[in-house]
Amino acid sequence: MTQSYQQCTRCIMDTTVPGIRFDSQGSCNFCAVHDHMEQDFPLGEAGQLKVQELANDIKSLGKNNKYDCVLGVSGGRDSSFTLWYCVVKLGLRPLAVHFNDGFGNPVAGENMTKACRKLGVEMRTITSDWRESKDLKIAFLKASVPDMEEGTDVGIATALYGVAAKEGIQRIIIGQSFRTEGIAPLSWNYLDGKYLKAVHKQFGTVPLRPWKADDPGFNLGIKEMFYYAFIRRIKTVTLLYHVDYVRADVDKLLEKELDWVNPGAHYFDDLYQSVIYYLNRTKFNIDRRLFNYSALVRSGQMPREVALERVSHVNKIEDEKVINLCIKRLGLTREEFEQIVAAPPKTFRDYPNNYALIRQLRWPIKVLSRLNLIPESAYDKYFNCGT
Repeated sequence: MTQSYQQCTRCIMDTTVPGIRFDSQGSCNFCAVHDHMEQDFPLGEAGQLKVQELANDIKSLGKNNKYDCVLGVSGGRDSSFTLWYCVVKLGLRPLAVHFNDGFGNPVAGENMTKACRKLGVEMRTITSDWRESKDLKIAFLKASVPDMEEGTDVGIATALYGVAAKEGIQRIIIGQSFRTEGIAPLSWNYLDGKYLKAVHKQFGTVPLRPWKADDPGFNLGIKEMFYYAFIRRIKTVTLLYHVDYVRADVDKLLEKELDWVNPGAHYFDDLYQSVIYYLNRTKFNIDRRLFNYSALVRSGQMPREVALERVSHVNKIEDEKVINLCIKRLGLTREEFEQIVAAPPKTFRDYPNNYALIRQLRWPIKVLSRLNLIPESAYDKYFNCGT
């Protein structure tokens, strides 16, 4: 039976989102997740105490190292602010790590370089094997799934874990905030190393290099996560969960402190996002701004009316020149690209994956996410954010 169209009365999530549910007041399950997370990760004095507790833990563990944490940077707003906050406000000694898959926005690249220079932070760029990276992007296009950034998402995670393992660092800080980004619906952005390998096996042509602890490549399955979390005792810290982070104020701060320049749109530190947003809209009827703007609406950082007006227009991130550049960089003609994406839409469920096993591990995952042995949003992502 087809579900009739409905939109959340509180945010802007609607029935284009698989697995969305509404309560008697018309509020959706993504709002409920947000409210639970607000309780679990309060701001104000409690948040400040938690941030100081996390900082003390990081300093204690890293006191004998050159760096006390690994911090992922992209040149975008979130990671740039997180870097500034860690150095200036908390006095941490991060090693900034950037994953380069060949599609970085030059503006974001300049932002990273300037920020690290001004803050006296070393930046280490982990450049993927271009043959592997390109092959994975084409494979996921051929797989006909919306989460076509899987290779980059896994690559970012393995870059951070690999550097942490190599340097003997036990804390990774990521610039993510549920209050400003939200959590992507499961079938729009499913992260799973087994899924990546399955798609690559079916559609890839370039062998992926094997896993090594300090050079993981594109390998991040359950075994690898177990190694990093339990053998190396590496934890991820989502610092912005505890910080009163208001985007409009942050832009001004970053411009003043770091000479930061807005790359043009949220997520546009990665040029390939032009392709993703274009195909999500035209092929899958997906607008990823729904969960981003909804988070801002719930947090009081964007009026609901403004969010609704913005999603009534095509996202400016869909730049035809950038889309053509990305297609060319993949070594495809526009005709070849259109032929590939003409295949019927699918989701991660159409390929081998670990989701059934993950469902069986529901309570251990909840415990691990609360202990920061895996990202804090992992439990909600797999169990409370759609189907």
